[in-house]
Formats: sequence, C-alpha cells, structure tokens
Amino acid sequence: MQIEWYGQSAFRLRSNGTTVFIDPFGDMSMARERGMRWDYPAIEDVEAHLLLVTHEHPDHNGVEAIAGDPVVIRSTPGTHASPIGEVIGVASEHDPVAGTERGPNTIYVFDLGGLRVAHFGDFGQSILREEQAMAIGPVDLAFLPVGGGPTIEGGQAYGIARQIGTRWVVPHHYRSARIDFLEPLDVFLGQAAAAHAVEGSSFDTTALPQTDGPIAVVPAAP
Repeated sequence: MQIEWYGQSAFRLRSNGTTVFIDPFGDMSMARERGMRWDYPAIEDVEAHLLLVTHEHPDHNGVEAIAGDPVVIRSTPGTHASPIGEVIGVASEHDPVAGTERGPNTIYVFDLGGLRVAHFGDFGQSILREEQAMAIGPVDLAFLPVGGGPTIEGGQAYGIARQIGTRWVVPHHYRSARIDFLEPLDVFLGQAAAAHAVEGSSFDTTALPQTDGPIAVVPAAP
C-alpha cells in the first residue's frame, strides 16, 4: 500500500488501483486570519474512489478538494458498504468530556492492500473505551493524533497504539514545520519503542520494518 501525507490529518492510501482519501482540508484562510500559521500546500489534482471524513471541522472536511466522484462516508458511525468493502465507523468524541466541548468524532476501520487500517481523526477521549477497542479490533496500521490541545497527546496516542496491537502507528495533527500550533512530536517519539523516519511525505508499507510493533512511522511534512 502506498501512503501519502498531505498535512494535518489528511492522507491518501492507494492499493491495486483503488484510492482512499481521509480528512482532506479545504480553504484554511480562516485559520490564518486568526493568527495561526498554516503553510501546508493546498490539496489539488487528487482523485479518490472513497472519501472518509472523521468530523465536521474545516481542517478535516474539505470534500470539495477531492475529485473523481468518490463515495463519501461523512462523520457517520456504523457499518458501511464502500468500493473497498466494509468500512466500520466507530463513534468517539473530540474531547475528554463526552463531546460536550468539540463534538463527535468517527474512527474509521477498513481493509486495504491486505492490511487492516484505523484512522482516529481528532480523537480526544482520555482513554479508548473497552467497547470501542473491541469494535476496532486488531489492526496493522493506525493513524493517531498526537499534538494534544483539542486531541490526545503523544503518550496517550502511543498507549492506544499498544492497546489495539497495531504494527505501525503514523502520527498526525501535531506541530510541524508547516504550522505553529498544537504540540510537536517529542512526547510521542519519547514513548515509542522504535521509530522509522520517512524522507518524504509518502511511503510504501512494503518498505517498513516488518517486526512487531508499535513502530512509529513518521513521514516528512509536505
């Protein structure tokens, strides 16, 4: 499977001619108007067969940025039919107070390229509840927010990676060279037993360490 990070929580996953895009951002000028630095390049000329949106915040729900007439599963828990087969949406919250501050968030779990994948969006709960962990099940590749603030921080993220038994964990939604808010990777990497740095913003899972995890896989900021 080939994976490309577009910044924040936006990823494109491709395998055997099928493309899944998760959490695209659109026009982020409002963030800049609020004094926040946002220098991730705009998402352009990207097509997908399936588009997943974990929650309705503008740095995650820019569906207009994705071309190709994709099937869209948008902020909806449940079991969904899709071009890649069954997609499970697990209900969660964007904050540690039952969604009362920042609303709901959907964790998406699916199979692609022979791997079980989970994208946690802006997961903000203090813990992953037992029934959520059971619904997710064991996964090979997890995408977890690590930047604290409106989501979990690095130590919590790595603890969840261990809880679900993932082989690889890709951090997102953290301070990078492109943005000046959220927390940096330091805490997450300090918790990780092993880390694999990717030179560019894309990588292929066949090139990753094929050992037991969780191994932190860190692509470069686009």
